[in-house]
This record gives sequence, C-alpha cells and structure tokens, in this order.
Amino acid sequence: MIEVKHIKIGTDNCYIVSEDKTAILVDTASGAGLEKVTAECDKYDMKLIVLTHVHFDHAENAAALSKKYGIPVAIHPSDEELFISFDKQPLKPVGLVGRVVLGLSKKVLRETKVERPENLIFVKDGDDISSYGIPGKILETPGHTNGSISVDVAGKHLLVGDALDNWIKPGNAHLYYDKEATKKSCEKLRALGERTVYYGHGKPTPNGKY
Repeated sequence: MIEVKHIKIGTDNCYIVSEDKTAILVDTASGAGLEKVTAECDKYDMKLIVLTHVHFDHAENAAALSKKYGIPVAIHPSDEELFISFDKQPLKPVGLVGRVVLGLSKKVLRETKVERPENLIFVKDGDDISSYGIPGKILETPGHTNGSISVDVAGKHLLVGDALDNWIKPGNAHLYYDKEATKKSCEKLRALGERTVYYGHGKPTPNGKY
C-alpha cells in the first residue's frame, strides 16, 4: 500500500512516498530542516529524490541527502541553471499574498546557493519512476519555474511542488516565472481527476479544489 508522509519544515513541505520500506523523497526543504528530514528518511530504504523545482526551500538538502543514501536526484533539465543563480528565472508575484511571499523570500532566494548534486538525473513529461520501487509518473508543470514538475503516484496522489499552492486557499501559484505556463499547468493537473494534491506550501486537498 502506498503511503505519503508529510514532513513540515516551517512553511515548507516535503514528502516521503513509500510502499512498505521502499521510498522516494519528493523535495528536501531548506537547510534548516536537514536533521528532521534525515531522521524520517532513515526509517526507509530510500531509492530516489525528486525535486519539483530547484529553489532552496525545496532543494537545499538534495546534495547532502543524495550523498548520504547513495541515490540519484531527479530534476527537469530546464531547472538546472537555477543551481547557478535564482536570477536565471526571476519570479513575479500574483496578488497581495504573492507580493508578501516574494518580499519575504526574494533576498534569501538570491543569496542561498543550492549545491548541485553529483548524482543528478534528468526527467521529462511521462517518465515512469516505477524502477525506483514506487509506481509514479513525472508530469511537466512549468510556470513557477521553467522546469517545474509534479509526480502522479498510483493515480491517487499528486505531488505538485509550487505548480499550485495552498498558502491561504488552494489555487495557482502565487509566484511565477511564466504566467501563461502556470495557468496551463493548473488546467493539466485539474484534468487528471480524482487525486489528493500535496502542495509545497499548505495542507493537502482533493484535486480540483482550486
């Protein structure tokens, strides 16, 4: 039976997706959460890390965890440049919530360099990750960043990173690099039908509640 374990680090979420003891980690939180994330991962046989995108609050611990467990880190190739600088894909806000979040995070986004994992692999839309022990598929959901991806697990669990968010209520991401792509990704996710959506920020909801 597939289980999704929520690890909350401040306002950030990452998730262990497991079947028995076999597991993958979707996002890794910021550096401040490394000890907590590691303590949870130690309970499983970790096979893979998937980064929904390469911002520090999702990816800062990826290199350390990859090295500790000897496992690869999967990203979309369009986000590789963010290991160099956040400014490669600067964000714009949507509404008051977006302006507040960007105001609080812009400086740290710019100043926090995310270490590029040594064992990096590239994924694209439709890639099957079942060889890592979890029945899942990669979905390209760009907009927040060019390389934002989501993971559809067993047709039941949808882990979306910041393609959507639930800061106040479920909806389109409040921060975007490409606004039109964000809208299209939202429509793509909604069209998948009945799922539980797990956000990078906020509590899970049924799919379509946005």
